[in-house]
Amino acid sequence: METTRHFTATVYIVERGAVALHRHGRLGIRIPPGGHVDRDELPHEAGLREVREETGLDAELLDGTDAVDAPAGRKLPRPRHQMLYDINVHDDGTIGHQHIDHVYFARVKSREIDPNGDDEADAAVWDWYDEQDLRESDIDPDTVQFSLEAIEAAERAGE
Repeated sequence: METTRHFTATVYIVERGAVALHRHGRLGIRIPPGGHVDRDELPHEAGLREVREETGLDAELLDGTDAVDAPAGRKLPRPRHQMLYDINVHDDGTIGHQHIDHVYFARVKSREIDPNGDDEADAAVWDWYDEQDLRESDIDPDTVQFSLEAIEAAERAGE
């Protein structure tokens, strides 16, 4: 069986030392904004689009990518992490679907979540988590780790 792989982008948004996570209805876990990269998008563009659709917020990527002198090219924001997630694992152990996730960190200027995309989760499923909330939570370990890293990156950037 062939494994289908899709590129995705996830953005951990930070405001005043906290990240926004929502409870995903189908998965039952708390995750940041993110989704599939469309055919005409670059991964960071998809991540920023997903932030706008899911939260209504405009995000500024925390990008530490060095400039490159490339006459026929341009630098792209480097993801903080790239992850491979198994989405559909069959009973026999074969993997039907995976996401190749580009993980970015960003800042936003407000905690007022007002989703503006089609079929987005209601604002009521979103919460802001600071370092203590994250450490005391039952949130998946990768989400906690990336959230804490995003908070630290925002602090270093002078949030």
